[in-house]
Amino acid sequence: MKKSQANLIPSISRRNLLLGAAGLALGSPSTTQANKIKSKARIVIIGSGLGGIAIANRLSNALDGISITIIDKKEEHNYQPGYTLVATGIWPVSKIRDKNAEFLPKGIHWIKEMVADFDPANNTVITQSGEKVRYDFLVVATGTHQDWSMIEGMDIAAIGNHGLTSVYPSPEAAEATWKTMDQFRQKGGQAILTLPATPLKCAGAPLKMTFMLHDRLTQTGVIKDSTIKFYSALGNVFSVKSVNDNVLQRWDKMGIEVELTQKMTAIDLEKREATFSSPEGDKVKASYDFIHVVPPMRAPDCVKNSPLAWQEGSFALGGWLEVDPKTLQHRRFSNVFGIGDINGTPRGKTAATIKKSAPLVTQHIIDAINNNSPAQEFDGYTSCPLLLKEGSAMLIEFDYEGRLTPSLPMIEPLQASYFAWLMKYRMLKPAYMAVLKGRV
Repeated sequence: MKKSQANLIPSISRRNLLLGAAGLALGSPSTTQANKIKSKARIVIIGSGLGGIAIANRLSNALDGISITIIDKKEEHNYQPGYTLVATGIWPVSKIRDKNAEFLPKGIHWIKEMVADFDPANNTVITQSGEKVRYDFLVVATGTHQDWSMIEGMDIAAIGNHGLTSVYPSPEAAEATWKTMDQFRQKGGQAILTLPATPLKCAGAPLKMTFMLHDRLTQTGVIKDSTIKFYSALGNVFSVKSVNDNVLQRWDKMGIEVELTQKMTAIDLEKREATFSSPEGDKVKASYDFIHVVPPMRAPDCVKNSPLAWQEGSFALGGWLEVDPKTLQHRRFSNVFGIGDINGTPRGKTAATIKKSAPLVTQHIIDAINNNSPAQEFDGYTSCPLLLKEGSAMLIEFDYEGRLTPSLPMIEPLQASYFAWLMKYRMLKPAYMAVLKGRV
């Protein structure tokens, strides 16, 4: 962080804010040993991302005698909210890599495989090796599947070459994206950034990449020799109208061009040419020196092809988990709950959503163990610290209805803020770790 940026707020205030974040990360477990509820329930959690591990820790803190099993082969834990910080040269990649084993509660059973199928009628999941695991309660926390196959010619192994970037696939891809952006900002040229029509995890990331690319080109003085064009497969660039309008106004002043209802369908890596299709079927080819590609997303096959997926309606196309949006309990199998990106709900595919919904899902599992109905309702809270440039961001918070729900009086929604930047840059990972460990 540059000294000039650090001096934008008083040092005492900055110190207090950082201490507050550290206190959040070091908070005590929510339930003491003496207050634990005794239960012999078998709880199976599918997925070891933020949602899965947060639920495992909270249940372990709250219940005595339960059996908790996590099924997921992934052993590395990635701080995904940090991907855009790595991809824009703000953080080193080491800051987003940890080990899942460090965060799992004691006594948990970890099956290092992926789930192949669900049999909710018989309270069973089947792993890829064919092992059948029975449960009394199931938590689905698989996250999304990035459907790169929907873009003809796309090769994620090529990210970092041919001007190709994407912040989404992995820490390695984020790191390669920054190297490519850093090279591009030395000379400038034609830049393309994309947005698909499907639901996305961290739907603000494509906007952050656009703002930060403009900032990096401005820093090196080549913005005047460059063009930035944003292609959205939708009729907007963000689903919350007030945010969408604000971003478009900013981009208009910055000279960033926007093409709506243009879906990326193909890419020629050697020619550095992308193909976009309109709803009417018209195709347009666009050349680039730099391109940031966002994949269409859907549920993983194990959920999409199972009885747990939505069977009709808008969420059925992506195979998303059929949960009640207010309780996050499955609508047809009452002993199944969803957490995080897999849920077929109007919004809510961010880490901030899990922070607010993990305590609720935990309580609803406890309610179900005690043969009670869910007593709390989730409002779909979602948060997006939207990077505008180095040292400036907007903190966007909203609910299922798309209403802005600001929670911090010192941050005005839709206004550039150094404090919002500071939160993203320095304070949110400690808060994330506190959620992961079941402490808040």
